[in-house]
Amino acid sequence: MEENLTLIAFDADDTLWHNERFFRLTQARFAELLADHADHDHLMERLLAAERRNIRHYGYGIKGFVLSMIETALDVTDDRVPARVIRELISAGQEMLAHPIELLPHARAAVEAAAETHAIALITKGDLLDQERKLAQSGLGDMFDAVEIVSEKDSETYRAIFQRLGHAPDRVMMVGNSIRSDVVAPIQAGAWGVHVPHGLIWDIERAEIPSDHPRFLEIEHLGQLPALFHRFR
Repeated sequence: MEENLTLIAFDADDTLWHNERFFRLTQARFAELLADHADHDHLMERLLAAERRNIRHYGYGIKGFVLSMIETALDVTDDRVPARVIRELISAGQEMLAHPIELLPHARAAVEAAAETHAIALITKGDLLDQERKLAQSGLGDMFDAVEIVSEKDSETYRAIFQRLGHAPDRVMMVGNSIRSDVVAPIQAGAWGVHVPHGLIWDIERAEIPSDHPRFLEIEHLGQLPALFHRFR
């Protein structure tokens, strides 16, 4: 039996609600618009490279994604991309920002179960306005004792959050779909990392699964999360 947990923290995008699939749909639209200028694989490589470069300028989220698409479109057309393509990319981004939130299976029940026995927090990264919008539309916002919207989810960020919220890292469980941001980083900060595979994963979020680490846990879906709590009582 493990030590009691005092805080259960959840990731948001692709852990509690769908997110990546909307980026994939927009990428497909982007590829169609630029099909006369670059083949699909090359275009996706250029776009991913632009996203990697631009994270430090724009952070994570839809707005940075749209700017990276526009930059890539300019690059692959030698600055000759038609204005209508730029307009369509902007429109695609606006559609993404307005898309209704759709909770993943078991998301509400898992959050409710955690809230019955523990303090709970939402720890997510991305554009502040968009993340606030999604949380409000999700109907889950009032359940959380704390909401942290950060620019990066690394071990130092997690340590600072745990300290600010008054929880020892080894009494914290972080739940999310990203190995890099939701599992490895909190484990490095001294917490437990619970991986909930989503299926679609952004290449920038890929990392080696720390399967041999004693504080690594994995479940198939959020419906299995409450059962983990019994290990810590």
